[in-house]
Amino acid sequence: RERPTEQRQAADEKHARFTVEGSDFLSYLNLWRHVGERREALSGSRFRKELRTDFLHFLRIREWQDLHAQLRQAARNAGLTLNDADATPDKIHIAVLSGLLSQIGLREGETREYLGARGAKFMIFPGSPLAKKNPRWVMAAELVETSQLFARTVARILPEWIEPLAGHLVKRTYSEPHWSRKRGAAVAVERVTLHGVPIVVDRRVDYGRIDPEVSRELFIRHALVEGDWDTRHPFFRANRALLEDVEELETRARRRDLSVDEDTLVAFYDERVPADVVSGRHFDTWWKKQRDKTVLDFTDAMVRTAQANAVDPAAYPDHVEAGGLTLPLSYAFEPGRRDDGITVDVPVAALQQVDPTPFTWQVPGLREELVTALIKTLPKTLRRHFAPAPDHARAVLTRLTAGPADHINEPLLDGLERELGRMRGVEIPRDAWELDRLPEHLTVTFRVVDEQGREVARGTDLASLRRELAPQVRAELAAAGAELERTGLTTWTIGELPREIGVRRGNHVVNGYPGLVDRGTSVDVRVFPAAEERDAAHGRGVRRLLLLDTPSPARQVQRGLDNTAKLTLSRNPHGSVAALVEDCVTAAADALIHAAGGPAWDERGYLRLRTLFAKRLGSTTLQVLDAVRAVLAVWHRVQSQLADVRVVPPDLTGQLADLVGPGFATRDGATRLAEVARYLEAAERRIEKLRVDPARDAEWTAQVRVVADEYRHLLVDLPSGTEPSSALSEIRWMIEELRVSLYAHPMRTRYPVSVKRIQQAIDDLPAR
Repeated sequence: RERPTEQRQAADEKHARFTVEGSDFLSYLNLWRHVGERREALSGSRFRKELRTDFLHFLRIREWQDLHAQLRQAARNAGLTLNDADATPDKIHIAVLSGLLSQIGLREGETREYLGARGAKFMIFPGSPLAKKNPRWVMAAELVETSQLFARTVARILPEWIEPLAGHLVKRTYSEPHWSRKRGAAVAVERVTLHGVPIVVDRRVDYGRIDPEVSRELFIRHALVEGDWDTRHPFFRANRALLEDVEELETRARRRDLSVDEDTLVAFYDERVPADVVSGRHFDTWWKKQRDKTVLDFTDAMVRTAQANAVDPAAYPDHVEAGGLTLPLSYAFEPGRRDDGITVDVPVAALQQVDPTPFTWQVPGLREELVTALIKTLPKTLRRHFAPAPDHARAVLTRLTAGPADHINEPLLDGLERELGRMRGVEIPRDAWELDRLPEHLTVTFRVVDEQGREVARGTDLASLRRELAPQVRAELAAAGAELERTGLTTWTIGELPREIGVRRGNHVVNGYPGLVDRGTSVDVRVFPAAEERDAAHGRGVRRLLLLDTPSPARQVQRGLDNTAKLTLSRNPHGSVAALVEDCVTAAADALIHAAGGPAWDERGYLRLRTLFAKRLGSTTLQVLDAVRAVLAVWHRVQSQLADVRVVPPDLTGQLADLVGPGFATRDGATRLAEVARYLEAAERRIEKLRVDPARDAEWTAQVRVVADEYRHLLVDLPSGTEPSSALSEIRWMIEELRVSLYAHPMRTRYPVSVKRIQQAIDDLPAR
């Protein structure tokens, strides 16, 4: 091709007809075919003239044709067969590449520069169409150095073409030999270079043919010893089971010295497996011919150390019995992680049923460590009585768990406070234990799961989980007890209501507790997660059903009031006399149900109660109303006296609001109304003393606040919609008796009372 300076643009336009994107070589092939076609079609002179017009040199074309003819003849003489069909572009390039292996190039990064053989750096000649494309890999017919090194006559190539052509010239290096479970063999990272140009990078190859010794070592250590191998050989599964058993015991006992070290097991296999077995495939071939199939069997004794014999697996059970449920335990020995320690799986539907007491004791294997840690959390003034802590931990556990008086069914702290106190003659208050200082692995984690075993929530505080998941627990039980549940009842049409039902959820049978629920204008049947919650709701539900099914005496009672009574009753927290009378009717209903032995569970019991209501609801309401009038009379006096007090303590204001508020007759019950009046009388005496000695009142209030604040926190912690238990409600009345003893002396209390006694009663509340 010619490019006269004065006609360069015209020449380029003519030559552009032959351009093939991606290959200057194929551009020449196009030109060759064009010249051949025109030579056949034109006379000699016209052919020469057209060549000049196309800026092609006639003599160079003749030389090219002569060379081609000579090469064809040489090929025939060599016995080579010429193709009948045209070769594909890739085959042409591969053929050319076989003679240009030292003139390949790899573009470096995003630059235009290429790395060539032996570290040479070049660029594609600007005249080539590929100069604007800059493909990743190229080969060049020649490298010409002018202002810099340029590649002329270039083509795009694929790196995978190079290695098969240059197998005898490439250099191979290997790094990172490692075991591959997927391949069942040791592999390494191979790097292949040709004259310094990397043509293969990070290729995974079988390392057995490269370094059999290292490959065999990797196979034995990782496949046979560590179990990182997919195989069905019986010996392998049996050996893994023995190792996993002792490893699980290590996890449970939180030790790392119960199983033999890996090197011992490697030596065992190394002695028995032939030297030419370097992979899973080699092993399978050898094993088929091996007659003694016990030659690789482990024994329990060989995988355990002497220390393992001193550890009792029964001290780390697989499950625990709690609240009639068998709950699985899982162990983790991963300090610092949230799964460290023991985790118990609890079905969400059974969350309210789980008894937390067994979990306060930990499993037997960790119990001594737990008690030792608990003793160490005591303040120094107490802790010094129990030094050394481990010895006292063993001694107190012996007292608690040995003999017929096994105290494991009580909360651990209850037993420790009692027995440690007896041992050393000291008293340990509940707040002396700093439980937040316990190592995390000594506190059981509760993992709440749904029916499919998926985690719903987790935590170490069972009571908090119950509050958080109360709606889900109810929903689970509602779904399970759908056949029993009813809505919109206004009389008893449900036959006999079972006290308890067993509902299968997943692998567990969960207890549900059916009961009636007060909906105001009707009653529903619902399944509850706990008997205590059901009992509270059921009593109100039966009461509502009876009131809906029995004529109310409220209007008749209200009409029978004289003016004095109406005046006394009109000043009430309910807002109206009618609301107050309704409160008395409801309280009377509760009193009748209680007197009859409790709420009904079947139609016969319900009808008996309904007959009782028809006879006595009106008269009982009048009795309750008389008691309420007595309460309100004292309440009015207290309110009048408060007007003369310059600064009313908030504790007194709060007490009065608690004692006499909307619905107090039903809330406290008819039998409590006389006590409420007594507490109001005590408040009267307090006001008298308050005027004389407010400082003394403040001292007494500080004592009351200690237990009153604890009581309020307990109420706040109750799950939404849950009523206080009878034991928790009794704390409230104990606080009122404490006020009587402090503010109204010498008024007598119903029983001995003090801050300490109330705190003990709070500590004795059932854990929830």
